[in-house]
Amino acid sequence: MAADQAAIETVFREEFGRVVATLIKRFGDIDLAEEMAQEAFVEALQRWPRDGVPPNPGGWLTTTARNRGIDRLRRESHREAKHEAAHHLYGEEQDMPVAPVTSVNDERLRLLFTCCHPALATDAQVALTLRLLGGLTVPEVADAFLVPERTMAQRITRAKRKIKAANIPYRVPRDADLPDRLKGVLATIYLVFNEGYLPQSGEHAIRTDLCHEAIRLGRVLRDLMPDEPEVAGLLALMVLTESRRTARVADDGLLVPLDEQDRTTWDRTLIDEGHDLVRWCLQRNRPGPYQLLAAVNAVHTDADSVEETDWRQIVALYDQMYAVSPTPVVALNRAVAVGEVDGPAASLAIVDGLALDSYHPFHATRADLLRRLGRTDDARAAYDRAIELAANPAEIAFLTRRRDALTAGENPAG
Repeated sequence: MAADQAAIETVFREEFGRVVATLIKRFGDIDLAEEMAQEAFVEALQRWPRDGVPPNPGGWLTTTARNRGIDRLRRESHREAKHEAAHHLYGEEQDMPVAPVTSVNDERLRLLFTCCHPALATDAQVALTLRLLGGLTVPEVADAFLVPERTMAQRITRAKRKIKAANIPYRVPRDADLPDRLKGVLATIYLVFNEGYLPQSGEHAIRTDLCHEAIRLGRVLRDLMPDEPEVAGLLALMVLTESRRTARVADDGLLVPLDEQDRTTWDRTLIDEGHDLVRWCLQRNRPGPYQLLAAVNAVHTDADSVEETDWRQIVALYDQMYAVSPTPVVALNRAVAVGEVDGPAASLAIVDGLALDSYHPFHATRADLLRRLGRTDDARAAYDRAIELAANPAEIAFLTRRRDALTAGENPAG
């Protein structure tokens, strides 16, 4: 029974976004679509352990949810117009009208642009995307944002109400509107990928379903905007990062740092795809943050070892990135590369000037630099702070092991 439930939950994660998007197109109501998708999942939990998982579980969920939605509308139809609407909805080939799209007819991409409408705040855009496309529960979305569940539930509810009140269209914007809408969509896709690659909630070290969904959306967006370098850059960044996933977590569930990963297990097909995209971006000579991050990852995946990595090129890329996006996080990542070129003392001097006290990678970076410098007590304190702020279980375990190794005297300077 436990195995059956795990299989059903996997299907739910993979299919929830598709089911919701299809139902929104059919019914034109986000709340109804979400509720019916959840009811279909509950029915699956009751029936599939007894009857077996159907050959097309996504289709089963969509059909079940659609039929429940039709029944709901018919029960609630007190006026003649609603009776007529319910009657039309019952037809297999009839759908609710949606605004015309540009190039790609993909229901989840329509939903993505709806969730990322500029009328919504950025945190609401990401929350809706994680909830409706990623299939995260409200508590999981709340954990990802480090806010109470009730706060997140209210935020999601307000966002859906705003979509309805403002009559935000369920469509991919027309060509003339795409550039202005693109920044928020790219940021949302990348945040979904990051939530999969390093989840901030739950028991999993990696959420492969979210990673794959973000990459899938990136590919669709690339088809939609084939001449936009930042779209190609984001896709390159995600596939190059994904190429290292299997080497990133050990059998015991601990994270494996880059210098200890077995590079023979990296996915060469994804690496080749990412490198091709980066070269395409370089030819366009319109650098942006995602392209530059992808180029950094291309340098990493082009080397057979950390020692063979061209760290000076990585520093130069981060210099360009800081010129485009002068944030403390970019400065922190640049400092890590500086440490490989000029040593840990030079890196620490940069890191200590950054105001990132609530950002756990800042403290993890400081801890490693202090360890390399032989400042054991300071390193232990930095590890403690990083562990306090971290949320991913595999990352907490890795940091704890590093800290405890300091106590045991297993990590000399160097």
